[in-house]
Amino acid sequence: MGRKFRYIFLVRYRLCQPGDFESLYAIEEACFKPPLRFPRSYIRRLASSAAAATWVAEDNGRIAGFAIVEWSSHACGAVAYIQTIEVDRRHRERGIGSELLRRMEFSARQAGAVLIWLHVEAENGKAIRLYERHGYRLEGKEENYYAQSRDALLYVKRLSEDADRNRTAFSGST
Repeated sequence: MGRKFRYIFLVRYRLCQPGDFESLYAIEEACFKPPLRFPRSYIRRLASSAAAATWVAEDNGRIAGFAIVEWSSHACGAVAYIQTIEVDRRHRERGIGSELLRRMEFSARQAGAVLIWLHVEAENGKAIRLYERHGYRLEGKEENYYAQSRDALLYVKRLSEDADRNRTAFSGST
């Protein structure tokens, strides 16, 4: 009778540092092919913006994934938009996307956001399930939003409703 061992991988989460960019963009290149890939200059601008937070998941000193949330002020208060969540294929199915999502929500709350929203490709079932598990609700659809006539679904989550339950502050790393 053989025993099955489950390996526990410790992933460290932290905010992006200037020296991380090439590793981040390598993940972008691996996850998305043109014309679906963000331009290098766009990711660089977001990663260095004061009105955004870029979270990095690091496994054994190597970046395994990242996520970017951006916020802006509106009449109803600050609103956050999830630009991207990307996890290297070799590191998927380990909860990294979920933790990156939680950390983006934390940053959005810290920036005063009352609402967070995103676009997701209508055929991306894994991402849609992730967002729904975290309380995001389908609010609409945009046809031909992505290149190659791919539709996007719009998902929204009100941050003010669960802000009191999630007062645990992240120090910027774990």
